[in-house]
Amino acid sequence: MNKYFNLFDFSQKVNYKNEVLAGLTVAMTMIPESLMFAILAGFSPLVGLYGAFIMGLVTAIFGGRPGLISGGAGATVVVIMALMASHGLEYVFGAIVLAGIIQLVVGILKLGKFIRLVPQPVMFGFVNGLAIIIFMAQMDQFKIGVGDAATWITGPTMYTMLGLVLFTIAIIVVVPKFTKAVPASLIAIIVVFILVYFLNIETKQVVDIINQDTLPGEDLKSLSGSLPSFHIPDVPFTWEDFKVIFPYGLIMAAVGLTEGLLTLNLVDEITGTKGNSNRECLAQGGANILNGFFGGMGGCPMIAQTLVNLSAGSRARLSGIIAALTILIIILFGAPVIELVPIAALVGVMVMVAVGTFEWASFKALRRMPKSDIFVMILVTLITVFLHNLALAVLIGVIISALVFAWESAKRIRARKYIDEEGVKHYEIYGPLFFGSVTTFNEKFDVANDPEEIIIDFKESRVSDMSAIESLNKLTERYLQAGKKLHLKHLSPDCIQLLENAEKVIDVNVMEDPTYRVVGAETK
Repeated sequence: MNKYFNLFDFSQKVNYKNEVLAGLTVAMTMIPESLMFAILAGFSPLVGLYGAFIMGLVTAIFGGRPGLISGGAGATVVVIMALMASHGLEYVFGAIVLAGIIQLVVGILKLGKFIRLVPQPVMFGFVNGLAIIIFMAQMDQFKIGVGDAATWITGPTMYTMLGLVLFTIAIIVVVPKFTKAVPASLIAIIVVFILVYFLNIETKQVVDIINQDTLPGEDLKSLSGSLPSFHIPDVPFTWEDFKVIFPYGLIMAAVGLTEGLLTLNLVDEITGTKGNSNRECLAQGGANILNGFFGGMGGCPMIAQTLVNLSAGSRARLSGIIAALTILIIILFGAPVIELVPIAALVGVMVMVAVGTFEWASFKALRRMPKSDIFVMILVTLITVFLHNLALAVLIGVIISALVFAWESAKRIRARKYIDEEGVKHYEIYGPLFFGSVTTFNEKFDVANDPEEIIIDFKESRVSDMSAIESLNKLTERYLQAGKKLHLKHLSPDCIQLLENAEKVIDVNVMEDPTYRVVGAETK
């Protein structure tokens, strides 16, 4: 139990100053993003902030690894926007609870390990696409309004905001050359805030996001609120209503787990440590269930805020807890101050996050990567950027990579043929025998012209699935019908048991036969 409740990872030395400062920086970047996604979906700003607080706190304490930051991510909010428009907020909360239950089941069944099947080109494409999305999302801050009604700011307002963004970026670039005691991103936000406040510079602020005309209800136009309160979603317990929320809950769960586990893998690579994917599934599921019952919009790990956290020096769970508690304090007490934070400062931070997120090394790897991997990487990037569907992008990338692997493996099946001094023909098989290679395998044999006795040796091969077993069954039938004596050597006991003509064609080599099992096969 200790490994699940070691909140601050006392087995490692924790730099508490770095953790606190990183947590504050993460909170500053998470608040406007949570607000924007909440407003875009038609939620109250508090629904967005409650989601960021609940997701952040639960996953920071119980999540799959230190340093990973969760909140009200756009990837999951986009999924439930249509449900909000068609059935309202209560159905959204019901779908969030259902998504959490699905994620809990995935964690309990320990299915998180299958994220290991995501190939590196897919990871490159995912990360690069996400970096482009983060950058492009900042362009929306140079507009007034949301959606189709948004218009670009112009004139002095545009130049002022652009200048503040560039000033923020300059601070982030220059400060680390002098000191790393305080995260450069936090220094940039504070300096720009002071500059704008005391010089009375007119520019877009967090409060302007809240007060957009598309947000209904004057009482919603504030970050101030109370502690989240327990509330059972007002959704009728009928089969018809379950059919309404189930697709949204399922897709939200899939998108959240995909983005979360890929982010976990990315943090593993950056920090050189190993996270726990199944534990992350459990934490994410529990957090989403609490979101549904306490009025949050749900979410998943956020790669941009995670990278902000890591770049600020965090390597423990404390920063995530500090970020979540900071958001709660702002809801309860600090809204008037946070509402005055210039958006330009946050845009500058996120632009640098996008630059740091992009896998620039992937360009160098292009010269060494097979063409199929290059195609997969570019395709995943394009799907991520243009469809904003991370789960679909990763799924398509994994499928294409698997098909390419199957095709390349299928071409590796070979047969060394010779006839010994006794007139017996030998087929020594090399390479895996599976559904993709059975056609090539069958073409290796000349049943009609082979001598009366044949030996097929699988010592350097492996029978991988039921397609391979069925191919062997048909091959043995062809030789038996031709009245020829066939010997199959070096097959596993599992293969022998599944072959229909085993007693007639198998030569058992007790000391050398392999012991693997045929994938997906049930013993007869």
